[in-house]
Amino acid sequence: MTGNTPPEVELQRIRDEIDVIDRHIQDLLNRRAACAQQVADVKRAELLSNGGSAEAARQMSFYRPEREAQVLRAVMERNTGPLPAAEVAHLFREIMSACLALEQPVRVAFLGPEGTFSQAAALKHFGHAVVGSPLPGISDVFSAVDAGDADYGVVPVENSTEGMVAHTLDNFIRSQLKICGEVELPVRLHLLVSTSGDRSRIRRICAHQQALAQCREWLDKHWPGIERTAVSSNGEAARLAAQDPSVAAVAGDLAREGHGLQSLASNIQDYPDNTTRFLVIGPEGARPSGHDKTSIIVSTHNRPGALFRVLEPFQREQLMLTRIDTRPSRTETWTYLFFIEFEGHQDEPRIAAVLDEIRGQTVMVKILGSYPQAVI
Repeated sequence: MTGNTPPEVELQRIRDEIDVIDRHIQDLLNRRAACAQQVADVKRAELLSNGGSAEAARQMSFYRPEREAQVLRAVMERNTGPLPAAEVAHLFREIMSACLALEQPVRVAFLGPEGTFSQAAALKHFGHAVVGSPLPGISDVFSAVDAGDADYGVVPVENSTEGMVAHTLDNFIRSQLKICGEVELPVRLHLLVSTSGDRSRIRRICAHQQALAQCREWLDKHWPGIERTAVSSNGEAARLAAQDPSVAAVAGDLAREGHGLQSLASNIQDYPDNTTRFLVIGPEGARPSGHDKTSIIVSTHNRPGALFRVLEPFQREQLMLTRIDTRPSRTETWTYLFFIEFEGHQDEPRIAAVLDEIRGQTVMVKILGSYPQAVI
């Protein structure tokens, strides 16, 4: 405010300026959407000129995970505030989601029902313009993508306090689908009941087994002696709580909002930095984005030093390992498969050479995919 300008006059001036800026933003958004449509037209024309069918052109996917990761990184790097970089990136995620839906709506399968953290992860990664498909199990998500009933799937793979999700790893052993992205989602768990429920009526607490484990200490302290029941998902627990006042659900904000529940207690997870990591699966992998990870499954010979010989090339080439886990091979007693994740893309010459060297030291190397590291 300058001089003797009355406050109401200065406020009106600022509001007028905001209105002008809003019109510019709206014009630019529509220009961006028009460019997205042009991209779709060019890609369809290219497919048809190369002998593709009209049906294939109509069904083709325009989602490029490496391109979207590059755009979001650039948004965060050039942000000067006052809005936080992550918030601006979330806005651009929704802009890209809406523009992509103009080209071809993306169908995403996730562990259902509505209100699960898997759904929240899908929305965080793809934006709210996707067509979501809640499914009853992780294997159902793999099957839906494999059958073409969904373009992509989102599955949980590890939690920062409870470790790897074994069912997801087992599905990767059997599936030919590729990992094309990852999502990191902070887990905020609440104790939820129906609007007609209260503390005195609770006889059972329901949640996915991972969620029950993630707030075990809190439940032991505040709800000792109350039955705990593991169900297929936190969304299912929320559905049960909405129907039965004697049931409380451990679930997140999306489940609370979707089922109209009230919170008896918030942020009940035992560790405040509790985070679950999800993987995006699809029929094809991602091209290099500049900041990538690669996931592989390795089966070693049953002899001393076998794992050392697998890991030694990573150390020699100074490649950062981000995860190692084991699962029974299910083909021979007391033999194991190793799940290994590391930074970099399989198309990089140095990493391709390491993978070739490992193949010579092992029974099997299966590349699950190279994909952009989580951006937001």
